Amino acid sequence: QVQLVESGGGLVQPGGSLRLSCAASGFTLDYYVIGWFRQAPGKGREFVAAISGSGRLTSHADSVLGRFTISRDNAKKTVYLQMNSLKPEDTAVYYCVADRDKPNLPVGRNDYQFWGQGTQVTVSS
Repeated sequence: QVQLVESGGGLVQPGGSLRLSCAASGFTLDYYVIGWFRQAPGKGREFVAAISGSGRLTSHADSVLGRFTISRDNAKKTVYLQMNSLKPEDTAVYYCVADRDKPNLPVGRNDYQFWGQGTQVTVSS
């Protein structure tokens, strides 16, 4: 059974950093693209970042480019989202997602079959 469990969320001041983790189980991580989406209050879920099964390809949304970095450790079956220079507009529930690996990194919410439960990130002074 595929499971994705996020951790690392919390309250942080503007300009601060957080590292989210996504622990995967029930499947061979190497064969899956892993992504992060987020949903702010009153808004739809938006793409944040994705990484290919090998880790060689990554994609980041324009809104987080240069501030967030996605990475993975397949041996530990964990994917990370390092978030620096956080802004209040980054406040959202962050979801880890997974789907079978493919040549082009998907960025649509309907492109991912498996979703975690989410972790809250709040950026506020």
